[in-house]
Amino acid sequence: MSNTVNIQTLEAFSQAWNDHDIEALMSFMHDDCVFETVAGDQVCGNRIEGRQAVRKAFQAAWENIPDAQWRNGKHWISGDRGVSETTFTGTQKDGARIEANMVDLFTFKDGKILVKNAFRKSRPAIAAGK
Repeated sequence: MSNTVNIQTLEAFSQAWNDHDIEALMSFMHDDCVFETVAGDQVCGNRIEGRQAVRKAFQAAWENIPDAQWRNGKHWISGDRGVSETTFTGTQKDGARIEANMVDLFTFKDGKILVKNAFRKSRPAIAAGK
């Protein structure tokens, strides 16, 4: 990978999420990566730091929502920052469905994603069977 992140990089990163491919996903992440989650106890959600911790957090998304998908991706980049807009869909273990727009804000370093800061609309899950 070059030291420049481009739209194709974010498209491939998004595809790795949809493919549930942790190896591909982590290939885009910087060694000093940080993931700020959509929810948590901190003002930023939860701040996950370091490759192993981020890897575990990314895998948890698929464990908690096995059919998770990030659809309708739109991506853009300005300097060392980037944005991906998607619609998150998936089914929780209790059968409730999630469908909500979200945004990832990225900071890049050395051609990799240093920070992935995720935001998702706070929409109640749709009960199973509805």
